[in-house]
Amino acid sequence: MIVNKAEFAKTYQGKALIADPIYHYILFTVPESDFTSEKTEKDLIDSPWIQRLRRIYQLQSARWVFPAAEHTRFQHALGTMHMAGEFGRHLYRGLKEICPQMPSINCVEELLRVAGLLHDVGHGPYGHFFDEHFLSQFELNHEILGQKIIIEKLGDMIKKIKRSPAGYFEKGERLDPGQVAFLIRKPQGKETRQPLWLFLLRQLFSGIYTVDNMDYVQRDAYMSGFSIDIVDIQRLCFYSFFTEEGVTLHQAGTSALSRFLNARINLYSNVYYHRTTRALDLHLQEIFMDTMNILFPQNPLEAVDSYLDCDEWTLFYEVKGWLTATDKKKKQLGNEWKKLHMRQIKWKMCYFADLSVDQIQRGAAFAKVRDYEGWIREHLPSSLKRIRFKVDLATQDPRPINPMAEGDKRINIYNPSTETTSWEPLRDIYRFIPSRVVHFRIFSLNHRHDEVLAQASQRMLESSSEVMPTNI
Repeated sequence: MIVNKAEFAKTYQGKALIADPIYHYILFTVPESDFTSEKTEKDLIDSPWIQRLRRIYQLQSARWVFPAAEHTRFQHALGTMHMAGEFGRHLYRGLKEICPQMPSINCVEELLRVAGLLHDVGHGPYGHFFDEHFLSQFELNHEILGQKIIIEKLGDMIKKIKRSPAGYFEKGERLDPGQVAFLIRKPQGKETRQPLWLFLLRQLFSGIYTVDNMDYVQRDAYMSGFSIDIVDIQRLCFYSFFTEEGVTLHQAGTSALSRFLNARINLYSNVYYHRTTRALDLHLQEIFMDTMNILFPQNPLEAVDSYLDCDEWTLFYEVKGWLTATDKKKKQLGNEWKKLHMRQIKWKMCYFADLSVDQIQRGAAFAKVRDYEGWIREHLPSSLKRIRFKVDLATQDPRPINPMAEGDKRINIYNPSTETTSWEPLRDIYRFIPSRVVHFRIFSLNHRHDEVLAQASQRMLESSSEVMPTNI
């Protein structure tokens, strides 16, 4: 057999590999020659908006607790792009049967890959903390900013992409930046008009297991040194398919789903919600809004070009310069940032209680932190009622798809015995995973009054049915 080497070599044209610790290699598209004006994934990856994600860390404060967890949103974006393409190709056949008019497999694969690559493009320094403690004053979040960046800054480039790693789109097909923007944002009350297949594909970005969290669970577990053997993503994806109800999991895949949920809850409990991580976040809350209002005194949605330079590297060097500032406010903030960067832990944990998922599943909402602080003070001796302490409710962490808040979400499970699909509440699956998922913590400036604060907190929790307007 004679091999045509020139023809065989074309297999490698227009594609390249990125080494990755999770997937070993991530495939991406590049121009087929140096003499073409074609736009590819390489152009998006090399754009200043995606390169900016190198300067935003994935694990905000947790990287100060887990020294190896220095990975960034950039690495996560590449991993999500890969996961979106792989999962999308696997699910395409079933979705095509439901929506015969949907685009070709290569076009859909690339739409998902681009959405995966860009899903975090709107993030600011300290990720979700930035959403909660800066963007919220403008009624914004990183997804809204991401949509604007996708449409206005990257839209022309997206429209010129004509192929996925698997091959070219069919004649007349092209990517729509508006559809990419639609996929990356959590479903809203009032929806724009979009085809059914696009609504169904959005479940890959907003659901129980998504291309986003399937990457970050593996990546964060690996990079933090926690464990990567706790998930079976390949089995979970294999047993997933589309029905008229949306993404459906074959009954044989429920064990993989349970393992995945276990992995996420363990990551939240042991990494994202680590006591030192939370202590650092409490300190950060005291200075973050004031800092960002000085560094970025405008609505980012109205100053997108300036937002390009809003990252953690810029923040670090700016606040470092404030140590010698003549402005008293800047100097005070600069000193507080120095303490954080030197890992001088201001708040010390003096009490914690684990609250069960069963209590949350009754549908009760949490009271506000200041309510708990008030109730605890009622149980303190008169001489200590003015001591400084903070209540921390780990469930308030705004990271996406918080497993603590999914009690009312449901998932389609296919039963091969009856050949029927049923809506299984997520809480039924929670029965098979540990119930210690919500962390109630008390922090103070020192350990001098740990015993008294612990006793007051215990009495407050024990009398919750009498003093609290809601269940915990």
